[in-house]
Amino acid sequence: MGRMYLASQARLGPLAMVSLLYAVGAAGQEQVVRVPVSGVVEMGLAPFIERTLEEAAAAGAAAVVLDIDTPGGRVDSAERITNAIGRSEVPVYAWVNMHAYSAGAMIALAAEGVLMQEGAVMGAATPVDGSGTKASEKIVSAMRAQMRALTEARGLDPVIAEAMVDEDIAVEGVVEEGKLLTLTTREAVSLGYAMSVDGWEDVLAAIGVEEAAVVQAEVNWAERIVRFFTNPVIAPFLLSLGFLGLLVEIKTAGFGLAGGAGILSLALFFGAHLLVGLAGAEDLILVAAGIVLILVEVFVIPGFGIFGIAGGLALLGGLFMAQIGSLPSQQDLAQAATVIGAAALLVILTSWVFLRSVFANRRLGRSGIVLPEATDREEGYTSADLRPELVGLEGVAITSLRPAGVGLFADERVDVVSESEWIEEGTPIRIMSAEGYRHVVRAVRSRQISNPT
Repeated sequence: MGRMYLASQARLGPLAMVSLLYAVGAAGQEQVVRVPVSGVVEMGLAPFIERTLEEAAAAGAAAVVLDIDTPGGRVDSAERITNAIGRSEVPVYAWVNMHAYSAGAMIALAAEGVLMQEGAVMGAATPVDGSGTKASEKIVSAMRAQMRALTEARGLDPVIAEAMVDEDIAVEGVVEEGKLLTLTTREAVSLGYAMSVDGWEDVLAAIGVEEAAVVQAEVNWAERIVRFFTNPVIAPFLLSLGFLGLLVEIKTAGFGLAGGAGILSLALFFGAHLLVGLAGAEDLILVAAGIVLILVEVFVIPGFGIFGIAGGLALLGGLFMAQIGSLPSQQDLAQAATVIGAAALLVILTSWVFLRSVFANRRLGRSGIVLPEATDREEGYTSADLRPELVGLEGVAITSLRPAGVGLFADERVDVVSESEWIEEGTPIRIMSAEGYRHVVRAVRSRQISNPT
């Protein structure tokens, strides 16, 4: 029976992969699951490999082969993957094709066997930050211990693996002190760390499943969505939309679309980070406590005091911690700070643009929903009823006009203002003009009107 290369014909999603494995297994043929581990090792890779290993075990696969070609990535993600490999009920093999640097080397050494393509390399596993600077001793020590534990469990010389992490470790005849160890295929074979293979068919032969049906594992739609929402470009938009929605909801009565959109955005942000293992329950509690403290400051204790400051710090701390994971590098810390800063900037800019557009909208101003800066008579605004019939009427000042006061005209008291001079109480006056609430008067000197009071 010839080899079946189903993966070369189609890429299968998780449900199709499990169904195919069951179908092929029922026909009495062995199955091998080929899992791509390419590109940067990020947090979204761990759930994908965990799910694939579980489905392969449920379907009774003969083996799982990790097809590795990666420059490395997050140490905490690699640790989660190595733990999944250690728990796997199916034998897991690593095919280094063509690079397994840093976190990729850790993943490869967790497998039951390492197969290296001719010309491949593996090693250079010291953790670095975004600028290429060596990480703190705490992270380096954790990586070194992890590599030692993995190789000891496989019966390999742990010093070789530690030399991949720490350049201070020298191995006679292999690497001198001050240089980081990276193994070529021939070097790895000579040290017992790997077996040399020449292509995929040789990989199947090396692990004893030449006649197996091969199924290519693929990231499913849910994992794609999770990776999308944890992307540092998308995360600030989720945060800004979430907080804008909540701010609008606080300023409006009841609960509406803005509040729902805000809660949904924050749920997507935290849900995605929870699924990939970056966020934990403590981060959610810290964020919730921060929001509660800020609401107490806004509605219960007006002003800006201890509750507002504590709430703001708790909120920022929770959002920051939800993005960095258990073993963050300097790059991870900088990325988390950038996401929060970008979200804050988006909230401020969006609020400013929204307020400017609302107050500049003439239709809203004419409708009375928003008050304009000026209420001109030409636009129909008046501060009081127009009284043109009062012009020319004579009466008496019943208070001194200095320059404003009250005049009595027939039986009606009218607020008036003197045209120029101060007018004493009891002086006859005449209304010269009426401009809304402003009635301008002038003293009448020709005759005296007695004070009606």
